Amino acid sequence: MSVLVGLIVVLGMLVIVPLGLGLVGDPALDRTRRLWPLFAVPGALCLWLPRGGAATVLALCYAFGTLLLAAQAPRRLARTRSVRPVEAALLTALVAPSVAAVALVAERSGHELFGFGLGILALTVPHFHFAGFAAALVAGLVCRAQDGAAGRFAALSVPLGTLLVLVGYFTGDLTELAGAVVLTAGMWTVALLTWRTVRATRPDPFTRLLLAVSAGVLAVTMVLALSWALGEAAGLPHPTLTWMAATHGLGNALGFALCALLARRRLQDLTHPEGRTA
Repeated sequence: MSVLVGLIVVLGMLVIVPLGLGLVGDPALDRTRRLWPLFAVPGALCLWLPRGGAATVLALCYAFGTLLLAAQAPRRLARTRSVRPVEAALLTALVAPSVAAVALVAERSGHELFGFGLGILALTVPHFHFAGFAAALVAGLVCRAQDGAAGRFAALSVPLGTLLVLVGYFTGDLTELAGAVVLTAGMWTVALLTWRTVRATRPDPFTRLLLAVSAGVLAVTMVLALSWALGEAAGLPHPTLTWMAATHGLGNALGFALCALLARRRLQDLTHPEGRTA
């Protein structure tokens, strides 16, 4: 696993997931969030060890934590008894890190999984932390704040696009391209609604900057995702995976996910200073 990809994954494990869980507003997630460092720290450490037994054991520790998180999805569904778009997005966010963890365990053990090489498995780990967890969570939070047609579209299309990309891993480039198109449409809608938030809520300058950066970065990084998927499906020239990690991956990690979650945290603190509710 390259240094850049490793750093992006560390950000996802140690910062993005716990920060995002705090924004869901579900008391049932509090225990998992408090315990998260016990799983995330070994997961982060395994990235810097050579492939083998020690790295695999640490990766399994992280996988156990993601399974605890994924187990909250059916419990939340049973409590809320809701299939609203916002819930679809939030449930996707809860499950996505476990997909990343399966790829991580396989990659750290040095074994190909379902015919995928170690390089693809390594890139699957950040993909499902950011295009999976962070993107679905932000789409759900945007839909919760702006429950109109656009918000519902974003909250449904981001999970659907993520699922299609995952299915495309097994069925071929055309399905993956369809997933990229749907995911891009959803993320561009998230960007549009984020701009509306800047105009409607008049947040403080720093929050406004975070929101603006997160929306602006999406406009660029999703074009890169589309160009790569189209190139793979149609045999056209397209960016390499290394270049995609340095542009699309890094931009989504820092420019979108981190900025969006920090902004939503600040907006939530201003709106509910007494505490968050489910």
